[in-house]
Amino acid sequence: MLGRVLKYLYGLVVLVATTSPAGAWQQADSSGTLLNKYCVACHNDKAKTGGLSLQDKDLSHIGADTATWEKVLRKVAANEMPPAGLPHPSQPEEKAFTDFLRNQLDQYAASHPNPGQPTIHRLNRSEYSNTIRDLLALNADAGSKLPLDDSGYGFDNIGDVLSLSPVLIERYMSAARMVARLAVGDTEIKPQVDIFTPVKDARNERIADDLPFDSAGGLSVHYHFPVDAEYLFKIRMTTPPGQVLELRIPVKAGERPVGLTFMRSGAIRETVPVPDPAPAGPLKSPPPVGQLDLRLDGARLKLYDVPDGAAITDLSIAGPYNSAGSGETPSRQKIFICRPATAKDEEPCARKILSSLGKRAYRRPFTDADLKPLLAFYQTGHKEGTFDNGIEMALRALLVSPDFLFRIERDPPNSKPGAVYRIGDYELASRLSYFLWSSTPDDDLLNLAGHGKLKNPAVLEQQVNRMLDDPKSKAFVNNFAGQYLYLRNLTSLRPDPDQYPRFDNSLRRAFEQESRLFFSAILHENRPLTELLDAKFTFLNQRLAEFYGVSGVYGSQFRRVELTDPNRGGILGQASLLTVTSYPNRTSVVQRGKWVLDNLLGTPPPPPPANVPALDPHGKDGKISMRQAMEEHRANPVCASCHSRMDPIGFALENYDGIGAWRDKDRGIKIDASGKFPDGTTFSGPSGLKQLLLTQHRDEFISTFTEKLMIYALGRGLESYDQPALRSILSDAGNQGDTIPALINAIVKSPQFQMRRTREQ
Repeated sequence: MLGRVLKYLYGLVVLVATTSPAGAWQQADSSGTLLNKYCVACHNDKAKTGGLSLQDKDLSHIGADTATWEKVLRKVAANEMPPAGLPHPSQPEEKAFTDFLRNQLDQYAASHPNPGQPTIHRLNRSEYSNTIRDLLALNADAGSKLPLDDSGYGFDNIGDVLSLSPVLIERYMSAARMVARLAVGDTEIKPQVDIFTPVKDARNERIADDLPFDSAGGLSVHYHFPVDAEYLFKIRMTTPPGQVLELRIPVKAGERPVGLTFMRSGAIRETVPVPDPAPAGPLKSPPPVGQLDLRLDGARLKLYDVPDGAAITDLSIAGPYNSAGSGETPSRQKIFICRPATAKDEEPCARKILSSLGKRAYRRPFTDADLKPLLAFYQTGHKEGTFDNGIEMALRALLVSPDFLFRIERDPPNSKPGAVYRIGDYELASRLSYFLWSSTPDDDLLNLAGHGKLKNPAVLEQQVNRMLDDPKSKAFVNNFAGQYLYLRNLTSLRPDPDQYPRFDNSLRRAFEQESRLFFSAILHENRPLTELLDAKFTFLNQRLAEFYGVSGVYGSQFRRVELTDPNRGGILGQASLLTVTSYPNRTSVVQRGKWVLDNLLGTPPPPPPANVPALDPHGKDGKISMRQAMEEHRANPVCASCHSRMDPIGFALENYDGIGAWRDKDRGIKIDASGKFPDGTTFSGPSGLKQLLLTQHRDEFISTFTEKLMIYALGRGLESYDQPALRSILSDAGNQGDTIPALINAIVKSPQFQMRRTREQ
């Protein structure tokens, strides 16, 4: 009975041996012979090649060292061991050995479950911003006030590296003060000036989705007007020299997009001449160069018929002035669920407000012990001001509470050291929401958790599907795909303008947008994961289509485009990835090869040894190709061991230059895009590489992607004890077509996601 319960809880697919116990021992003995024949010559107590010794290892007691056997299984199954050039077992021998190891390891994991023990998890910048947004209906990008987060295992949501320093504590306190004042609507807030500068773009193209399609250049920002008041908009332009347009207009509290757009042609639509004096204040001289659209419902400012050569230098918004009150913002509606009619109603109302906020902020039931300190802050603030001031002070305290800033999973009382248990429904709700939304659980998740229904597999799957359909799942694309595909690195890249004159900020944005839309389509259309490598479509606007040589795409908006060029389909043909794996002035065979080995095949090369000679990309006479330079570099035996795996992959992608444009020659020399792995496998060009990955390495690709997804979901690195669960997840998802939603569902139903282990004594 116990075994059946464990099997149900852990969802492990246990491969039951078809042989009798005696046959299993015979197989173990045979495997031991195989080890002695092919492995122990290098992996013995004396040589310890790779830091591993298999001498005298007992295959009949695999549980004594599962970490070693998981490593052996991975290397042999990936055909990395024995190394090329050494005797290899026959294919039937190798399969029998790997099947035996896999079976024994999975059986041991079923009877000795270990879901790990994630550490306390601090909200990172993205999670903090999104949580504030959903908790208080306030899109203030509060996380931007915090220092950059450290990363581990390729992601910035890893609990072990999300430390808390004194400087960070001060930043959290400052952010909490800002957030509380904006959310409550502090009418005593002092005027300030915020300056926004447009992205430099020589082509003067439309730069934001919320600007008109026919706009040229322009500026669009999201700005939160904290209270009902007057705000001064100051627009500086380059032509005529020193042109400044100032306009003071009354704006209601809340957040609205503020868009400033220059349009040099076309009819003037629904515009109103700027009066003098302008509403709520005079219009400064000299007069404006165009007309101003005063539609205040969207607080959108537009200038039309601007002379050629004119451009926005910056937009400043100053205020608030002459405050007319806090206003009825979405934040206040979310916070003030009651309003006291008399003085005696104030504390009961404060209790109700803080209890409602506390449950959502702490992501669990809110107790009297939680309420008591917040009430003390409320009373202090109320004494110094009004009821609203008291709520604001309590909100500040709530936003720096450890129960808000940290996702804390507490072990059950009196639990034994090393015990395994299922986490609570509220903890499961938090794991799920921060996995898919990078934000706090919504009311649906909290209500299901409160009724104990969330752990039901059918309910859990319904919630996963609902959450993926929610616009908030954009955070999953931005944060998981943004780090897995290195899209975040695009912002800081500065390709050499002399080497790549076509590159500018417009193209940079297009690179990133293509990859985000592409990954989102694979996710939301439930397409097979393998289409990440060989999809026959992508998303382009006119600028990117011209860059790729695709005809028939016009305008700045992105749209789905079917591809006929086999070299462009999939992430390996997208300029975003090709750019972030290059140097500013040239391609990098090594970086591209390393990315594929690490992120697609799960076999990252070791760090380079010390004192490796630098690569000379030009050679002695300056007339050699990158391939020839790499071959000279690889002639060093110290370099050859790693480069023999990385370089063939990088060579296959050499037809793409340092920003992903197609080329046939490098420095006047025809590019040789052929490659050969150490095992003798040959391929040529991007299409040949993709075909190889999809045929001979399909399982490694899907397994590696799933590992990355598990790391992101769990907020920790994977250990040897996670491998049986990983194999079970792959099996479950494989039955559902190997789609990303299938992998997500299998992960959230796994023991690693739903359970944890108490600390050892």
